[in-house]
Amino acid sequence: MTDAAPIMNGPANGSLATRNSNDAVSKGLKRRYAAERRFKAYGILAIAFAMGMLGLLFTTIVSKAIPAFTQTMINLEITLYPQDIDPAGTRERQTLSSANYRKVIRQAYYDLFPDVTSRRDRRELFDMISPGAVYEIRDMVMANPNLIGERVTVQMPMSDDIDQLNKGQIRKDSPETERRVKDKQIAWFERLENRGLVETVFNTTFFTAGDSREPELAGIFGAAMGSLFTMLVTLLVSFPLAVASAIYLEEFAPVNKWTQTIEVNINNLAAVPSIVFGLLGLAVFINFFGMPRSAPVVGGLVLALMTLPTIIIAARSALKSVPPSIREAAYGLGASPLQVITHHVLPLAMPGILTGTIIGMAQALGETAPLLMIGMVAFIVDVPHGALDPATVLPVQIYLWADSPERAFVERTSAAICVLLGFLVIMNVGAVFLRKRFERKW
Repeated sequence: MTDAAPIMNGPANGSLATRNSNDAVSKGLKRRYAAERRFKAYGILAIAFAMGMLGLLFTTIVSKAIPAFTQTMINLEITLYPQDIDPAGTRERQTLSSANYRKVIRQAYYDLFPDVTSRRDRRELFDMISPGAVYEIRDMVMANPNLIGERVTVQMPMSDDIDQLNKGQIRKDSPETERRVKDKQIAWFERLENRGLVETVFNTTFFTAGDSREPELAGIFGAAMGSLFTMLVTLLVSFPLAVASAIYLEEFAPVNKWTQTIEVNINNLAAVPSIVFGLLGLAVFINFFGMPRSAPVVGGLVLALMTLPTIIIAARSALKSVPPSIREAAYGLGASPLQVITHHVLPLAMPGILTGTIIGMAQALGETAPLLMIGMVAFIVDVPHGALDPATVLPVQIYLWADSPERAFVERTSAAICVLLGFLVIMNVGAVFLRKRFERKW
């Protein structure tokens, strides 16, 4: 009986072990599925968090940038008295350029407020108009001297503080000691509004002017032209050198320690901080060769050095992706190695090379640190007309405006960031288009 018991309990123990084993497997599966669901949830949460932060960043920048695209203007009737502008009646450009237009504006403006008589009040009243109004009148008269002696209506910008007041950035109900606009100026501005002389228009100055100490006169055109010349120099220097280097290393260079060392250094150079390239440009191009500071040509050379490794790596990958059968077929037809590369391999690899080049150029467009080292942080009002003219670039312009104390520069900083992001998006979209348009699958 004692021996029969295990025989009788055998199937029961076996089924129990099988059931326990199945339960263990089932629990293990549940744990793995639960872990997989948690992993997916963590990934979705991470993506949602990143997208939320990105959306918050863009929302903040765009909301702050929108006011910069409008400008508060005053429509003022001005009499261009000949005795104030051209007493001799010669109509010479030097005379018209140096005329006292400030006096002309002041006379017309004070006529709107006959009750303001004290010198201090008149000074505060005139501070409501931008200093750029003088240049508006001067340019108008120099463009058409026949206006002298006429009474014309001129639209001129108001000061940045009044502009901020009109946009609601400065609260009227806040204590006078906590804002830059006095109660008297608010009352005068409301009188101008009631007369229908104040108007909010699209801020064309932001897109057509260079930098200025006055926020209402500051624009990004000078920085955009500086970026354009800098990118042209960068492209002209880096693209041929990078493509030639990639072709030699990938197609002609022997495999030895020297080429391996060069390849390792190229890969390492792609990860070097950009400010190191700025120090290199400062030492070599400015201190050794004596090239001009704050010039797009120097900035372009520095950015070309920084972009070279990126384009070389992308070009080598594009050349490597061309199937060997293309080369073998060309060699079979009697083509020389140079003909194989220039007639067959390079055209097929060019979409990948262009994509890598555009991505490298987009990275260079957003760089600031190397350009600060070569003096492109200087305050430059004029719009550059060539690569040798003093200029700044968009990232540096943003850096300068962000450091300015005036409240109006905050919105212009955000607007310039939007413009820079627009350029970067266009360049990346161009890279995607080139890849999709010319991509070939083997």
